Amino acid sequence: MPELKWDDVAEWFVPDGSLLDAYVFDTTVADWQAFVDLVRSRGWWFDYQEDNRSTRLPGRVEVVFERRPAVSASLRIRPVPQVWVNVHFFTVEEIEVDFSPDEVQGQERLDVVCGFLRAVGRRLGKPMVLTPESLPDRPLIGYDVASDHVVRLQPL
Repeated sequence: MPELKWDDVAEWFVPDGSLLDAYVFDTTVADWQAFVDLVRSRGWWFDYQEDNRSTRLPGRVEVVFERRPAVSASLRIRPVPQVWVNVHFFTVEEIEVDFSPDEVQGQERLDVVCGFLRAVGRRLGKPMVLTPESLPDRPLIGYDVASDHVVRLQPL
């Protein structure tokens, strides 16, 4: 049984040209390392880029942040072939990723997003919330550590 029902959240995934952002707040380099290690261990396809050129993802995430002043770093993940997760290494203090609503249509794809939020939240032991683009203070859904489920955070 799905954690969230598509019909209850579909309005937030209407393609309108904007993205949906997901955040883990109050992170450390150790959290980032756990996140990158999760991506590797799950076998998700990924592509790490510096200045829009694919290159090897460093084994230690500290290296990515050391290079950040000089290069633009990003990580593209495909938990399933139809869904991209774009990771931005903006700051050590928060993990920010984005999803395209175009790719999250229907229950099956919503389950993929929920599975991603849950996997990251579990690994870090922290909530991960999905928000409208650039609105981290308006969570729509999120991984709740206490219940170990992805839950709706906005009222019906």
